[in-house]
Amino acid sequence: MIVKIKVGDLLFSCNLNTGHDISIPFKNDSGVIAFGADAYSSKPYKAGDFIGALENGSPVNFYNIYINPHGNGTHTESVRHIDNRGLSIYETLKTSHFVSKLVTLKPETLNDGDRIINSEHFERLGDIKNVEALIIRTMPNSKKKLEKNYTGTNPCYVDFEFIQRLNNSEVKHLLIDMPSVDREIDGGKLSAHKAYWQIDKDIAMDKTITEMIYVDNDIQDGLYLLNLQTISVDIDASPSKPIIYALKEI
Repeated sequence: MIVKIKVGDLLFSCNLNTGHDISIPFKNDSGVIAFGADAYSSKPYKAGDFIGALENGSPVNFYNIYINPHGNGTHTESVRHIDNRGLSIYETLKTSHFVSKLVTLKPETLNDGDRIINSEHFERLGDIKNVEALIIRTMPNSKKKLEKNYTGTNPCYVDFEFIQRLNNSEVKHLLIDMPSVDREIDGGKLSAHKAYWQIDKDIAMDKTITEMIYVDNDIQDGLYLLNLQTISVDIDASPSKPIIYALKEI
């Protein structure tokens, strides 16, 4: 299916049959873990002699699942993650299609070993006018991101000054391949989260952050139509499935 999309004064075509799924699956044996969360698990429901699994003679699979969205895979969060004034994720994300830009950035390594996306990286984004969602792929980039245990590794994060500059753009949805926009252990400062949602000003209720994506190296930087899929759950974050479709100017 080919659709045409107007972005500002430009017209683009988009093939909805050639999307790239940039989510990390939730898996029992080899899923991502962050912040010391328990691993994702799915187990058949049991009641008396009933075991809800086909291999146990049940007519259907009938499983319970245990998920920590922030610690087990790709997830999208609302400002309720850090502020009770925020709405749940299903109340926050009213639409699911956004003009997005994928950019690849090499983090700066500080003297203390921290790896960050800082204010200088903002210049490398190029033109983000009319861009509603920014997708950041960090280098190095390998498939290890699909099953890594980030706990205690002090992974890459985003400096709040980068976020402050991003707030002057039209971007309302930030997607990153890191466990968090903030440092793994920061004493509860959450400076990037707080800056992004502007909690000390007019709180940005309509913005989201999606963390722990994986963008394969074969996918080129550029403009995409983003379909950001979540589930209708009444908490601050949902497991999510972002799919991107290349935009070609016509």
